[in-house]
Amino acid sequence: MIEFFQVNKAYQLGKKSITALHTTDLQIPTGQIYGLIGHSGAGKSTLMRLINRLEEPSAGRIEVDGLDITQLDASGLRSFRRKVGMIFQHFNLLTSRSVADNVALPLRLAGELSKSEINKKVSDLLARVGLENHAKKYPAQLSGGEKQRVGIARALATDPSILLCDEATSALDPQTTGQVLELLAEINRDLGLTLVLITHEMDVVRRICDQVAVMDGGVIVEQGQVADVFLHPQHPTTKRFVYEAEQVNEDEQVQNLAEVEGRILRLTFQGQATYEPLLARVAYQTAIEFSIISGRIDRIQNAPYGQLTVAFKGEKLEEAMQMLAAAEVHLDVVRYEEGHHE
Repeated sequence: MIEFFQVNKAYQLGKKSITALHTTDLQIPTGQIYGLIGHSGAGKSTLMRLINRLEEPSAGRIEVDGLDITQLDASGLRSFRRKVGMIFQHFNLLTSRSVADNVALPLRLAGELSKSEINKKVSDLLARVGLENHAKKYPAQLSGGEKQRVGIARALATDPSILLCDEATSALDPQTTGQVLELLAEINRDLGLTLVLITHEMDVVRRICDQVAVMDGGVIVEQGQVADVFLHPQHPTTKRFVYEAEQVNEDEQVQNLAEVEGRILRLTFQGQATYEPLLARVAYQTAIEFSIISGRIDRIQNAPYGQLTVAFKGEKLEEAMQMLAAAEVHLDVVRYEEGHHE
């Protein structure tokens, strides 16, 4: 759906050029929820705003559904932007207009539907986001979650094929965040829209995204399927996000490992293997000893996963590792022996 070809964005401040997005190639598949994660200043908002040309690229080409949007004139750009909905962190609702009027605004600006057709569409959109009884209310009368649902309904008004979500849950409490993420996932499933979601929270990515790109300093430092990136982070920036999401203190973890004897492995289980007694079965068959140092079981979207950091001792350790690998358990060596860290 969205492709970047050697796209670069730099800002000119006097005689100084500041690069916000270094030369980037990117592919976002049709119908997926694609996460862009990075700390403030990483370049993710710049990248997103290039998708609907709210920012002009300094170099490179951007194609959306096969259309080279970098070549569009003003008229073509207006037409294109109707197919790109935008959801904002702070809702951006018009406080002097009712909920229904906020949702109807893009339809009235387009000028293609009659008043009765607009009213029907607004009613349907409010029903989709669960606000059918709030049409006559004003933004000040709504909770944060309700305001964001209005923003989502408004973004859907022109039947877009892409939704750009700029920190759409950052202003919400955890429970409301979960509800809004469920709504976005439902819209993705029901309407087949491509969602691009900016966030600085790995938990948001884990819950609804199909793929993720991790950004740092205007560069995509790691990208791929969420399960691969989340469970096996490679870049230091990605590791920091994962550790923050799991509330892991890396320094404390290293200190704890120093007090444990044996070879230390990180075992990753996915799918049904998460709930099977594989470790106990292998230990019984090979007579190895093991102690669990840390672990967690959770879900990426609807798929279960588990990760255990385990210390092993025994003469048949290599055989035990082969048995675990044969059962599709992913093994990462944290330490081969005391004092040797991977």
